[in-house]
Amino acid sequence: MPTDRRPPWKKPPPPSKGGAGGHLTETQKAAARARAEASGRRYPNLVDNMWAMRQPPGEPQA
Repeated sequence: MPTDRRPPWKKPPPPSKGGAGGHLTETQKAAARARAEASGRRYPNLVDNMWAMRQPPGEPQA
C-alpha cells in the first residue's frame, strides 16, 4: 500500500461519509487549544485540529 507523503494541506479532502460533518465539538476545541498552548502556540493549528477530530467527541482528552 503506497503512503502519501504530502503534507495535510496539500492533500485532497477525504470523501464524505454522510455524517455530521467536520465540525469540532466544544470539548474537542478545548482539547485542541490546550494542546496548542502546551506546545507554546497561541492558537491551535491544522495538526491540533486534526488530532482533536480523532478523539471521541464527548470525552475529555488527555
